[in-house]
Amino acid sequence: MTDFGKKITFSDFFSEGQFETQVETLDVSQKKESITIGIPSEITAGEYRVPLVPNSIRTLIGYGHNIMIESGAGDHSKFTDHDFSEAGAQIVHSKDEIFKCNVVLKVAPPTLQEIDLFSSDQILISPLHFPILSQEYLQKLKQKRVTAIAMEYLQAEDGSYPVVRIVSEIAGMQSILTAADLLSKTKGGRGTLLGGISGIPPSKVVILGAGVVGEFATKTALGLGASVRVFDNDIAKLMRLQSSVGRQLHTSVINPVYLGYQLVSADVVIGAFHSKTGRVPVLVTDEMVKNMKEGSVIIDISIDQGGVFETSELTTLENPTFVKHGVIHHCVPNIASKVSRTGSIAISNVIMPLLLRIGSTLNMESILYERKGIRNGVYMYKACLTNEYLSKRFKMKYTSLDLLLASKF
Repeated sequence: MTDFGKKITFSDFFSEGQFETQVETLDVSQKKESITIGIPSEITAGEYRVPLVPNSIRTLIGYGHNIMIESGAGDHSKFTDHDFSEAGAQIVHSKDEIFKCNVVLKVAPPTLQEIDLFSSDQILISPLHFPILSQEYLQKLKQKRVTAIAMEYLQAEDGSYPVVRIVSEIAGMQSILTAADLLSKTKGGRGTLLGGISGIPPSKVVILGAGVVGEFATKTALGLGASVRVFDNDIAKLMRLQSSVGRQLHTSVINPVYLGYQLVSADVVIGAFHSKTGRVPVLVTDEMVKNMKEGSVIIDISIDQGGVFETSELTTLENPTFVKHGVIHHCVPNIASKVSRTGSIAISNVIMPLLLRIGSTLNMESILYERKGIRNGVYMYKACLTNEYLSKRFKMKYTSLDLLLASKF
């Protein structure tokens, strides 16, 4: 190696200058900001999950943040107050105190009574359940000047939806296990086994949607020995599904005539569509459901976005089913809550890194300006509704979040 003609050995290159007088610098410590995260006990019927588990709380505490959790919040997921306390969380017995935190974290949308407990400039991170949304609900959030983030619309750098992905894996598997149970005579079904046995053909499962839910529903159904049909208008998704499963599948685009033909002989139909913006389309009409076999089963996982069956109505885990046209309908928006401990850990693994990014600065404008993925989940900001679909659905004024942030800088 040469430096202007001077030969320098390898060792000299790294040691040269270490004994020379150095420029004095001042040690300026960067002040770390911390946030207080509040986790209330869920009061929504059938919601048994908790958004942060003790292991994730330990990490957040290690970064200097404060966690307050309402007593009993993790009981349904078999996480005790002692578990949370040992992780460093503060156990409180007042819901009012929880709703004074910088960030309020929930697995179910807040009720109207809970929204009353908010104050301005707080951050709410929770899902959006379209069937229970109302104009009154949005107006209350608007009046409180809460920054509301829908966790299912949070995007990763590759454009995927991490919360949707992980919950969808659980929902896909759980939908088939639930359907297999509902087919039994004791649950009002046809009294058939999902998988075939010697001399008896397997039950027929129709899956609408080849996304993550559809993928895991397909794998589970095939694993139990069922005969599977998958419908989706995205050919790339169908190809990816077949590659993931590792075998040729019976797949089709959504042709109403052919779909109706398949539904007539179906034992189980799974609704597994997800919309990136608003309501999912209705794919199965009332007339199609009428033509299905008596005692067959519909599992509408898309019910949190309106549902893909015209006959779908929102149900809960306490009362999960109803019968219409002789067909058993299961339309629970939080089906993953049936396995609440697994569901809690899954959500916590996604939310914890998000909170670390938010916690690096309490300047929400900077966070949203720099991080498109978080920005995509915001539907209420500074008393403005920033989700275009919600504004059209509820006839409320829409304000572009990009424009709001641009005006700040």
